[in-house]
Amino acid sequence: MWKRCSLVVCLTFSLQAYEHEFRVENSNFTLSQASIPTTTLDDSDERYLYNYNRLRLYDTFTYASFYTTAIVDLVNYVGESYIASPEFGYIEQLKADMPFDTRSGFHYYGNDKGAVYGKIHRLYGGYADETHQVAVGIQKISMGVGHIWTPTDLYNPKNSFALEPDEVFGVLALSYSYAPSALSTMQTIVSLREDKRLKYGFRYKAFLDFADVGVSLIYSDEIRMYGYEIEGDFFDTGAQWRSEGGYYQSKTLDESFYQAILGFDYAFQNGVNWTVEGYYSSDTFTYAQQLLYLKNELAANMVQSHAYLGSSLSYDFDLAWSGSLLMIASLEEEPGSFLTPSLTYTVDDHHKITVGSMLYLGEEESEFGAFGHTCYLNWKWSL
Repeated sequence: MWKRCSLVVCLTFSLQAYEHEFRVENSNFTLSQASIPTTTLDDSDERYLYNYNRLRLYDTFTYASFYTTAIVDLVNYVGESYIASPEFGYIEQLKADMPFDTRSGFHYYGNDKGAVYGKIHRLYGGYADETHQVAVGIQKISMGVGHIWTPTDLYNPKNSFALEPDEVFGVLALSYSYAPSALSTMQTIVSLREDKRLKYGFRYKAFLDFADVGVSLIYSDEIRMYGYEIEGDFFDTGAQWRSEGGYYQSKTLDESFYQAILGFDYAFQNGVNWTVEGYYSSDTFTYAQQLLYLKNELAANMVQSHAYLGSSLSYDFDLAWSGSLLMIASLEEEPGSFLTPSLTYTVDDHHKITVGSMLYLGEEESEFGAFGHTCYLNWKWSL
């Protein structure tokens, strides 16, 4: 009798410590997109009308301080002209930088009017407490403090020019974080790339009297990066300021250069949130180089202009309506700009509808002038 009671008590405590969360999210985009130039001399004005749908399943298990997370996607495209375009062929060639496929092959249906595939977006597990955190598997490694650009993040850099800037491939990595105090953190990363070579990362961040200050190092057979990051309060104005940057060396590009950003954030009392960031690069690269070195570890840092200015505004009009605007301007002799206005209607806790556009402005010789505009309607629901 005593043994049975002990077993029941142990099972009860085990079940209380065990947590399971399963979620479903679906993002559906209907887009009118201009063709992407293969060179800066292209003058094609062809447009594609197509539908892009991503069904995403989240599953998380937690037991005491241990956890596992799995995120899988089922992606579907519908649109005959777009599926037959070079742009879609480019999408088909994109893969995560790891030594095995995380995506199935494309299955075409309806006389090639539609295409569908599945992929593992994230799959990792680990341990976390107040001092230590370990994660191993297909995960997102985030570095840097920028909101529009993150030049020191050579694992999962933010792409503000993309339809979904935060939708990035995962990396196959082992990461370990140690917090020696409440105001400091040390992180080490080892990732395995597609060619089975290793990439190493290290970051240490601590609070000094005026701001959080960090240093970072990323090393592989091909690259070196020595970086810094700073973020803190801008005196007593209520604004936040931040900066990050690094010195980069690349064997493949045979280049050494440095880049940095400086940004500010301010939340106004009327609900407007404003962000501004400046980006400087000591070296620039042509559009042809960007296409040629698309899989290079520094691909996200290969910019065409020495200086950019970015700004974003967001505002909640009421509980249902909200809007945002991102503007990025190239400050070269041939100026150009990129704008992404959007308006979102929140139907309820599970449904959102967004209408937006991606606008490229400037002369054809400028960085953004060769690209055409994109408009989209997005319906997102979750359970």
